[in-house]
This record gives sequence, structure tokens and C-alpha cells, in this order.
Amino acid sequence: MYQITRKERLNPTVTLMEVSAPLIAKKAEPGQFIILRVDDVGERIPLTIADFDRVKGTVTIIFQIVGATTEKLNHLEEGEYIHDFVGPLGKATHTEGLKKVAVVGGGVGCAIAFPVAKKLFNLGCEVHSIVGFRNKDLVILEDQFAKNSTKLIRMSDDGSWGKKGLVTDALKELIESGEKYDVVITIGPLIMMKFVCLLTKQYGVKTVASMNPIMIDGTGMCGGCRLTVGGKTKFACVDGPEFDGHEIDFDEAIKRSQMYKDFERHAHEETCNLFKKEVK
Repeated sequence: MYQITRKERLNPTVTLMEVSAPLIAKKAEPGQFIILRVDDVGERIPLTIADFDRVKGTVTIIFQIVGATTEKLNHLEEGEYIHDFVGPLGKATHTEGLKKVAVVGGGVGCAIAFPVAKKLFNLGCEVHSIVGFRNKDLVILEDQFAKNSTKLIRMSDDGSWGKKGLVTDALKELIESGEKYDVVITIGPLIMMKFVCLLTKQYGVKTVASMNPIMIDGTGMCGGCRLTVGGKTKFACVDGPEFDGHEIDFDEAIKRSQMYKDFERHAHEETCNLFKKEVK
């Protein structure tokens, strides 16, 4: 059992939790994930490690409420316990030796991008963070990015926060202004990462994309995170979750990611109705 030591609502659908897990915190690195079960009859879900504190022995997770399990998880409060919390899993982000990097995050994917930017910044790397949201009400981790970036560019679809436009608009402007990056690291919605990779390919800039969004059980057994990279079959959870963005078949990945949307929506609705009945 793993105790929740802190809970914070970041926006209407995104929640942050700090969980006491000393052994995981001791070994965790940016880019890795954990698998949890809310209770002893719950499903396993993978969630990326958003931060960790080796001294306090805590691991931070940030999740969007989209299905039954995340709805149940969100009903837990500080002081309560998560039944299973296993990790760290997956391959850590390569950060050594990098001098200048653009970290491009979108939506809740910024929770995954943040620890990458933080570690690179602490290693002395020049970090240009480009973060985008649909509007100001959905913004998360703004202060954290500001403290761990050499340059922070804020973008929103409607212009209510930062500049109006897409993260690709900001990245293109930086590249065309003469910025030279060792690598661009992008984490967010699949469609966003697809167009970031298409853009950087035009300019010959190495790009790494995190395929966390398509992971389901986190073990490689379900096949839900299967994708094609450079013409070969890979699994995001065991081979990644990060891959060469210029070799990923994003169209295939996007199609597969939509397979479970109806199931997730129905499961979420049923769980919400169950909690409403319990309250009554």
C-alpha cells in the first residue's frame, strides 16, 4: 500500500498526486513510468513519473481523468492509499552530453515533458521549453517550467495564454531565427507530435517523441501500444517509450489509439454514476 502525501487539482480534469514510494524514488529517472492499481480488484494502468524526490522518498504522478480507473484514483484523498504502485519502468530519457535542447510539450503531456526539462536544465543544458494548451484554463506547471528553462514560450490555441498559435509555430520561428538544437524532445497529443516531427524533419533536426499516450497495460502483453518505427514493430512500454520521431508511423499510432475511446467513455460514465449513488 502506498500513501498519498499530497493531492492538488491542476485544472478541471487534471490532478497531481505525490505518493510515498522510497524505493521507486531512489531509482526513478525522467521518461520512465509506473504501473498502479487503485484497489485489489482494479485494472493496471501506466502513468508517467512527473517528478520525484529522493530525499522525501516520493514520486509525483499527474493524470487526466478520462476513464474508470483515473476517476477512482481521483476520488482518493491525502492520507489514503493506492493498492499497487510499481516501477520505475521504461527506458529513461537520454540527457547526457546534450548542450542545447528544445522541449515541446502539449496539454497533459507537459507533465511528462517537465521532468525532462528539469533534469536537462540542472545538468547545465540550455533548455528552450515550448508548451501549449487549448486555453488558459487548462494550463499546468507554468511556474515549474519557468524555473527550469532557459527560455519558456507559452502558446494557446485561442490566445488566452501566451501567444496565439500552435507549438509548431513557435518551434519553426526559433529554428528559422538561427537556433541550433542537439535534439528536439516532444511529448503531447499524437497529432501534435506528428506535426512537430514533420517540421523538424524539414530542417534536419534530430527529434525524439514520447509514445506514452498509446500505452495501456505497460507490460507489452496487450499489444495496444504496438507501433511501427523505421519499418519495424516496437512496443512503447518495453522498447520505449521514446523513439526517433522521424521514424514513427504516426498515422498508424493515431488510428490504434482511437480503438478504446468508446470503451473508456462508457467505463468513465458508469464509474461516475456509481460514485453519485454512493454519495446519495
